[in-house]
Amino acid sequence: MTSDERPFSFRSVALAAFLPTLLFSIGEGAIIPIIPIAAGNLGATLAMAGFIASMLMLGELAGDIPSGWVVSRIGERTAMIGAAAVAVAGVVVCLLSPNYWVLMAGIFVVGLATAVFALARHAFMTTYVPVRYRARALSTLGGIFRAGWFIGPLVASVVIAATGSTQSVFWIFIVSCLGSVVVLLVLPDPERMFGPAPTSPGHGGEPLTEGEEDADERTRGLFATIWAFRGVLARMGSGISLVAAVRSARTVLMPLWAVSIGLSEANTALIIGIAGAVDFALFYASGQLMDRFGRMWSVVPSMLGLGIGFLVLSVSHDLPGAVVWYIGVSLFLAFANGIGSGIIMTLGADLAPKESPAAFLGAWRFTGDAGQAVAPLVVSLLTALVSIAFASGVMGVLGLVGAGLLARFIPRYIPRRPRVADGPAEGLPE
Repeated sequence: MTSDERPFSFRSVALAAFLPTLLFSIGEGAIIPIIPIAAGNLGATLAMAGFIASMLMLGELAGDIPSGWVVSRIGERTAMIGAAAVAVAGVVVCLLSPNYWVLMAGIFVVGLATAVFALARHAFMTTYVPVRYRARALSTLGGIFRAGWFIGPLVASVVIAATGSTQSVFWIFIVSCLGSVVVLLVLPDPERMFGPAPTSPGHGGEPLTEGEEDADERTRGLFATIWAFRGVLARMGSGISLVAAVRSARTVLMPLWAVSIGLSEANTALIIGIAGAVDFALFYASGQLMDRFGRMWSVVPSMLGLGIGFLVLSVSHDLPGAVVWYIGVSLFLAFANGIGSGIIMTLGADLAPKESPAAFLGAWRFTGDAGQAVAPLVVSLLTALVSIAFASGVMGVLGLVGAGLLARFIPRYIPRRPRVADGPAEGLPE
């Protein structure tokens, strides 16, 4: 029975994939703004706090390599349950950490678990959602993720205000992960909801579902795939690395900035949560922009906005209304990021060759994740060597450079109305 012949309803997908994703994302969104604060409470300097916050992205990058093997061996649902359990273990380490070195290790483990959970939920959708519904389902999945990232900080703000303790926020992630595990355990087996998933022999001869095979292909021979597509990855990949870099710098820099100007933990989480709501509200508008006017009309304005926002932030640190400037720039950066929602996955889908899309998309994802992991390290280093304002200015310049690179190469590699089903990558210029 093919995926298009099996019974399907969005309600069943909402329970099996959307709800666990929402719960996991709420927990992750809750702890991100308070990681630098928790590190500072354990004696870390501002620069070291930024370095510790970067462990989340470094963990995700490291987790990209084995995640496909894990999902293909134990299955999508089991991988999500296992990843949530590992995330709980990492958060418990953070909760009990006696110093910031132990906190750093716990955050890294959370990053590893996040990478596996993300690939497993994508593989689940690939296996059980028919092709004709898949784009809408994956787009909704991205929106659910962003919803968690704005709900989480708001919940964190309430919890901090109620308990007076920053550490209590880690319990939000623990409860969220346990909730996602319970949802996955109590639901019927996916084959009972969706019908038996077709399988095909994997590289080792073992039967794999479409999603498991896709996950395996995305990480098998990763570096060989990167070399094979070095031309497009050096050009388009560089631009997309800068997109991911500036976005991840935002998630680290904004909490650090709040610490540096003396904002309370609860107010920091509240402001970041409100900014997350602005970001979330624009994910559908971003897709409309890309589909109606072309990819450049989403990503280039987004990168220009992020670059300008960081440059403005860099000169506002010592102004009398520094907190007001912080709130304004937070909302502006959220708007700029929101109008570029989904651009990394969309460009990857546009470029992927039809004969082997999974391998290319694995290399594409790793390229973006590399930029995402490096940027917080750069922020931490520049904060230590010069100042946090200088780090913000550098991120602003990188945003403008990224806009220029993508404005140069998108017309070369992707037509104005890309034929996503065919994929232009067969004749990609080197």
